[in-house]
Amino acid sequence: MKYRPEIDGLRTIAVLPVLFFHAGVTGFSGGFVGVDIFFVISGFLITRILDDDLKNDRFSILTFYERRFRRIIPALVFYILLTAIAAYMLFLPPFFEDFARSLVAVGTFTSNIYFWKFSGYFENSALLRPLLHTWSLAVEEQFYIFMPIAMWLLYKVTFRVRLAAFALALTLSLALSIYAIDVAPTANFFLLPTRSWELLIGSLLGFWGGQSTLSYRTNSAVAIGAAILILYSVFAYTDATPFPGLAAVLPCAGAALIIYTGGPTRSVVGKILASAPFVFIGKISYSLYLAHWPITVFVRYVTLEEPNGLHAMGIVAASFLLAIFSWRFVETPFRLQTVSWPRRALIGAALASMSIVSLFGYGGIAAHGFPQRFPGYATKVEARMLDVSAVVASADTTVQAGQTWRNGTCFFEDDDGFKKWRPEDCALTTNTGDVALLWGDSYAAHYAPGIVANAASIHGRVYEYTFAGCPPVLAYYSYARPNCQAFNQKALDIIRSLDVKTVVLSGRWVDLQRRGLDMLKDTVRHLQAQGVRVIVIGQSPMFVTNVDVIAFKKAAAGQKAASWSTVIDHDFNQRLRTAAGGADFVDPIAMDCAAGECPYIDDGRMLYFDSGHLSNFGSARVVERYFPLVSRVN
Repeated sequence: MKYRPEIDGLRTIAVLPVLFFHAGVTGFSGGFVGVDIFFVISGFLITRILDDDLKNDRFSILTFYERRFRRIIPALVFYILLTAIAAYMLFLPPFFEDFARSLVAVGTFTSNIYFWKFSGYFENSALLRPLLHTWSLAVEEQFYIFMPIAMWLLYKVTFRVRLAAFALALTLSLALSIYAIDVAPTANFFLLPTRSWELLIGSLLGFWGGQSTLSYRTNSAVAIGAAILILYSVFAYTDATPFPGLAAVLPCAGAALIIYTGGPTRSVVGKILASAPFVFIGKISYSLYLAHWPITVFVRYVTLEEPNGLHAMGIVAASFLLAIFSWRFVETPFRLQTVSWPRRALIGAALASMSIVSLFGYGGIAAHGFPQRFPGYATKVEARMLDVSAVVASADTTVQAGQTWRNGTCFFEDDDGFKKWRPEDCALTTNTGDVALLWGDSYAAHYAPGIVANAASIHGRVYEYTFAGCPPVLAYYSYARPNCQAFNQKALDIIRSLDVKTVVLSGRWVDLQRRGLDMLKDTVRHLQAQGVRVIVIGQSPMFVTNVDVIAFKKAAAGQKAASWSTVIDHDFNQRLRTAAGGADFVDPIAMDCAAGECPYIDDGRMLYFDSGHLSNFGSARVVERYFPLVSRVN
């Protein structure tokens, strides 16, 4: 296929927004759409290559995978090696063990599935996962399994039938993505069935030939419009934008139109993209993409804060330097076959190297993150966490010890145990007076120990009704937690049967951002229409990582700081207050923090047992301070 420099230039438009978005450069709030542009480019190029091979009777599955392995595996293995070395040197045992699990997923080309199951792209837990960005490579690699086979099978039918088949697949995938925006947002983001339409846009363009025959003026007008679609997405979208779904159509359509207008009468946009600076960055874009995220993660891990302007400049500069090196000495020799291994040897070496990656990951898991690297870690953490009897494996998941949340009785997980909820088991206080219900997810359950500890100061009877990963919003649906709607609907039955006068809603409200905070408003209105007083406890502080890690690293650096910056936007609770309509509202961050700095240790004891859930001691402290049902003596 004839080389088209403007496509390399388009790769620059794809990679720079991703780099700037992750590095924390102001303004690039939708930079994540660069991945979608990459998908369109990949679909186009792969389809053109396969189509050319089929037309010229040189199609070979082995040849196709040899090209893919030469293009993808050497640089990927190089960066995995560098990342593993850095992780071994820096990561404390729990984080290295988590990193090891992701290594297994990368080595088996399933990292998108792994991160779907264990981390959302925009969630706090994702910020310290240095291989998170490999999810997009896994999507492409899975696409490469099906695409050559599909093209070979359909090649003998007419062009119209072939075109119709791929158009139908595109339509079904897009429809599934639109549907999944509300019911399965994390799966929608990570998985091939809801992402394949983006690659298939490029594929359909590849079938048509991919080059415009319009006049220069018309071509340029179309290309400028396409560039506006991409730029709007980059600068107007945020992590609260429902994505992909319809929102992803804009950058994908923009990318496809720019490719289309890059024909013999190349547009003004095409000429700019074909210029030397754009082409060069495009050529190193794969290495730049692989380099930037691990660097960002390690900067965040070392500093324990979001990248500032100085950090951003360092991340961008380091990413470029490393990318140029790996492009010159790793990517290019393999891609241009300077390293001229026989096909079988190359494919075997590629598969063997990925197997070794997985085996190393299994070793890290079996060794529990190699704790011997930090001899003082276990002792210091145990001393800090003595009062924490509820230990959670990850946010909104299984309570492993100490039933302070009344796990399985009042706090439920991914099952239908909530159907057996009994009021006599879940009364946190037994005082006389009106009945109140604490309803929400684990960020409601973490107030339960504090309510028990402060029961004497609470008038009336308070019941707990909580479910991991299910914020108290009637319309909330989660593919990962399919029982959420049934759980929340049952709360209405409880309210009626117990004659509940006050409902306290609390949750991990940041999970509503991508779906819209206004979802809360309808729930509040529904409860108020039943004559119930509604109190919403806003988002409580969350940190960039577990507080024991912050404490350990601060102590190791000779610092005695007992507070740290929260990752919650300073105006988030104000927006939540607006969304809560006429409900009474409590802002934990305003009550407990100063200038975004929130305490995580008090009187030498941990207030949290992870990056956001209150310990028993912390729960007692904050309930006494700001829980709305507590009687306080002025």
